[in-house]
Amino acid sequence: MSFILAAERDDDCSGAFRRYREYLLSTKTSFPPNAYALATSDWYFDFTSRGCPHDALLQSITISDSSSTEHVPPSITIRLRAAKHPGVIQFYYPHVFSYQLTYDGQNYGHQDWRYDEFRLADNGHLIHEIEWCGAIDTGRWLIEATDVIHS
Repeated sequence: MSFILAAERDDDCSGAFRRYREYLLSTKTSFPPNAYALATSDWYFDFTSRGCPHDALLQSITISDSSSTEHVPPSITIRLRAAKHPGVIQFYYPHVFSYQLTYDGQNYGHQDWRYDEFRLADNGHLIHEIEWCGAIDTGRWLIEATDVIHS
């Protein structure tokens, strides 16, 4: 179930964000701390803020496995070129359990980071869902991880 992604937001934008805030408050004690801080901050969904990913462009995504012989989950790093300010926005997921990266840009590239939301999976892991969009929807990413570090 999502709250503020395209279908929910397009039907009732203010109601979608209200329901999302209510969901976050109701899951506060179970939520990974960094993701909770992002999702409930005043600046994360403020399009004029330096750290807001809305309309940012993908620079790179790196999926890394540990080179050790220990069984360590992979990590993911997403680097974005900020849309409204010079600089780079980075998301780092230190322990990833699963991911799905879909792309259907028909040779347009990923275009803009449209909206994203953080929520909990049934097993308590963090789900970060990201929508990419230009003139058409270009992709949707789902990352299941322990938490996310934003810089």
